[in-house]
Amino acid sequence: MSDSTLTADAVGVFTRDQAEILSVRKTEPAWLREQRLAAQQHFAETPLPSTRAEDWRYTPIAELLSLEALRFADEASPVPADALPYDLHASLEVGRAAPGRLVQLDASVVLHELDEGLRAQGVILTSLDQALREHGELVRKYLGTALPYGEGKFEALNAAFWSGGAFLYVPANVRVEGTLRLYRWLSAAGTASFGRLLVVAGENAQLSLASEVASDDLAAQTLASSATEVFAEEGARVNFVRVQRWGRGVVNLATDRVVAGRDARVTTLNLALGADVVRADLRCALAKPGAHVDMLGLYLADGTQHFDHETLQDHIAPHASSNLLFKGALRERGRSVFRGLIRVHQGAQRTDAYQTNRNLILSSEARADSLPNLEIGADDVRCSHAATVGQLDEEEIFYLLSRGIPLAEATRLVVFGFFGEVLSQLPDELADVHRELTRAVEAKLFARR
Repeated sequence: MSDSTLTADAVGVFTRDQAEILSVRKTEPAWLREQRLAAQQHFAETPLPSTRAEDWRYTPIAELLSLEALRFADEASPVPADALPYDLHASLEVGRAAPGRLVQLDASVVLHELDEGLRAQGVILTSLDQALREHGELVRKYLGTALPYGEGKFEALNAAFWSGGAFLYVPANVRVEGTLRLYRWLSAAGTASFGRLLVVAGENAQLSLASEVASDDLAAQTLASSATEVFAEEGARVNFVRVQRWGRGVVNLATDRVVAGRDARVTTLNLALGADVVRADLRCALAKPGAHVDMLGLYLADGTQHFDHETLQDHIAPHASSNLLFKGALRERGRSVFRGLIRVHQGAQRTDAYQTNRNLILSSEARADSLPNLEIGADDVRCSHAATVGQLDEEEIFYLLSRGIPLAEATRLVVFGFFGEVLSQLPDELADVHRELTRAVEAKLFARR
């Protein structure tokens, strides 16, 4: 079957009836049920992306993902932390001092905690399912507005079938001390799980959020879909980190949208370590004057891993700034694709935007494609982009070898130093997360193979 003919008759379990059953079982409001059904219809009527499209040219998703073979991930009941899978429980222990934690296991949230002091100030951290029941109008105001289902086939698939999800709301002028934690774990091979995250920071609110997604290695292809919307209202400060450690066998389709209001400041970091295939569509909209967004990224691919990062710094308003720095290392037959765009709208004068992607090739079979782009509609801007793909510095390796360090260890040390530039740009509020990111990168770099 060609990618252009995959329609409603060939989407396996992803049918209109299943979308309606899901919504009815969750006793969702009529507006959301209608949204799910419209999204499912868009999914069914939209062909799989083809490599003829520029933004999918290097990722033949029709060959890499078999939707027809998947079944829905199971829903689970709430459980105590010590009853969760061992590795997930270990991650929870690392973040046990967090002011709030939420865990999604397969298709449902099984644990959520929030400091009572924050709760008294109006902070909300709960499943998106529960937020719809208890804060329906607030959720409706934001859900799907930065990421409408009509953007594409996989965006529609997530909008139709997300389950569990997470909702974080920090009211105006509230500052959350410490890093809030989200965890998502897949336990069954051959399933499809759809996560959804909605974050709203009110005027002058401050928050830091770390999300860890992971699984064991899985014997059959498994789909991990995620959709994230982050809204930073006027003067808000938001730090958002995602650590991706899916096991082998997972195809990860991630879509993030960040909307920065007047004088808001947002820092995001995406760390990609796991999964067989990763397609991450990461965009920020600088919607009001004075907004600033830092987009940071790290990826380390080996084996036959395929990582595709598509980014957009969308400058809508004047007097806004953004900076993107993504670095990747590839060994064995690892493959990466980076396609970034700085887009400056007409009238977005005094834009200040930078984009850098650097790749380190560690074997003769690894490959990196880097395609930075500018689209400028204003005449008073400062914008630049840069991309590099290169081998290890022989002088650095020689220096380490001369100190008696074996070649494999020397290579890993140089790679870790290469990544240090990105990690050093994390704000001070994420000092605890910085250490965990360092350990996660070290674990993959120094793992015995």
